[in-house]
Amino acid sequence: MKNIYKLFLMCCALLTVSACTDLDEKLVGEVGAPFNGEEPSFGTFDGGGAGPSDAVSSAYNQLRESGSANHGGYFSVQSVSTDEMAVTQKGGDWYDGGIWLDVHRHTYGPTNGPISGTWGQQYAAIGACNTALAAGDLDANQTAQVKALRAFFYYRLLDLYGRVKLVTSPGVDAPQSTRAQVFSFVETELLASLGISNVSNLAADLANSPLGTAQTPYRINQFAALGLLAKLYLNADIYTGTGVPGTGTSRWAEASLAAGYVIDNGGYVLCESGCSVPNPGQRPSVASDPDELSGYAAVFAPNNQDNPEIVWSIAYDNVTGANMNFAVMTLHYSSQFTWNLQSQPWNGYSALEDFYNSYESGDKRKAANFIVGPQSDYEGSVILDYAATGGDLALDYTTDINELEPNASRKGGARLGKFSFRQGQRDNMDNDYPIIRLGDMYLIRAEADAREAGNWNVALTDVNTIRARAGISALASITADEFLAERGREMFMEVTRRQDLIRFGKFNDAWWEKPASAATKNVFPIPQEQIDASGGTLTQNTGY
Repeated sequence: MKNIYKLFLMCCALLTVSACTDLDEKLVGEVGAPFNGEEPSFGTFDGGGAGPSDAVSSAYNQLRESGSANHGGYFSVQSVSTDEMAVTQKGGDWYDGGIWLDVHRHTYGPTNGPISGTWGQQYAAIGACNTALAAGDLDANQTAQVKALRAFFYYRLLDLYGRVKLVTSPGVDAPQSTRAQVFSFVETELLASLGISNVSNLAADLANSPLGTAQTPYRINQFAALGLLAKLYLNADIYTGTGVPGTGTSRWAEASLAAGYVIDNGGYVLCESGCSVPNPGQRPSVASDPDELSGYAAVFAPNNQDNPEIVWSIAYDNVTGANMNFAVMTLHYSSQFTWNLQSQPWNGYSALEDFYNSYESGDKRKAANFIVGPQSDYEGSVILDYAATGGDLALDYTTDINELEPNASRKGGARLGKFSFRQGQRDNMDNDYPIIRLGDMYLIRAEADAREAGNWNVALTDVNTIRARAGISALASITADEFLAERGREMFMEVTRRQDLIRFGKFNDAWWEKPASAATKNVFPIPQEQIDASGGTLTQNTGY
């Protein structure tokens, strides 16, 4: 039965590959393992569901609808535009009109589909927030939450496009604001949701905040709002200036205060060796598969809903909370047999080799974040790529990629494994996606303190706290470039890399298959379709 099951899946896979797959290759090879009369079965799994149902659910549900962890929207444009990952063209597979090549090379323009779609996703979410607020039936806590949530979506627009419209009522248009004005709006809304005027005296000022302090990861509490402020202040120089470092007003002290308050008062803890969950991806016949996922790996597991490090997260569920699709986005078609995926993966996203190699060999994050090397199925047998060319059918993820286009290797590049997979995985995953987590707060405080002091060694205490969790030795000194690399290793796949590269003056550098780009690429273009529909109330960003 096992091999009937395999043959059935393989036949279905080859017949149902979407437009992202080239079926012109010659199929070779055959399944040769003996029948054993058994079929995989999977136990009951608790992924936490899709969050609570209450008066603000419709607004919060937009976190899943706004491209946060699936293909083609916010996650994609934030990540593929960096040195973390690429979507390579594999012959006729994944060309898609060159849109992902343009995002990777920073040759994107106002008609790029994913960039345009991301704009629409955020404004749809803002519309849901405005509708919830306009209904007039929310209490003070719920009103504060929805205003902070709307500020979060405007924070995304501020970061991506800069000059946007601050629409705050259903059906009412607004003029285009400057980037500095959007920054001020986001800051003001977050402070108001907390019931404070600044972050200078948080211990006293938060006593009457409409936001609560209970650890409710699917809702915004005081610590989630402060985490958002910390992220905003960390990038204040960029957002209030011309988009390059040193041209705006820095807010390092406020970033440190906000992040430090979360660290010291929130009751959250780093998930370390004693913090673990059962491994939902374990294959009983494969000895190398651990019984449990612990520490860093547990933070992003399919059953991470109760993780003590997560302050605020997006609730995903394979049935009731769709739109997390990393498994199908990154895995090779034949990796369907490792996790018994219910659908064939798309073989799209891969990590860049230099980014993969930035990790030390003993770094636990390296093992958790990437899938590399020979791949085996549920019972430990070698997986074959039946459409492979060149005679080597074994599926072996190499860390190098031969080229971005036009004929990138189908097996090239480490695959994105940070948000790990479970057996019987559906297209929609169960892993909750952290927006604010404690590890990020440590690094924000570290960077802000170092920049405020003009001495990167000031960051060492917090950096070494993060490195200790990763199982690597403490640093005796650190430079700006080393801090950026450390932050990259910790925050992979959490949509901070583009911001970090811009803040450190590195986003316009050349990297693999990408030439140096102009500083005007530090903001994305206003979508042309939005300009055309605006009646002259939207104008394009400089350089497009």
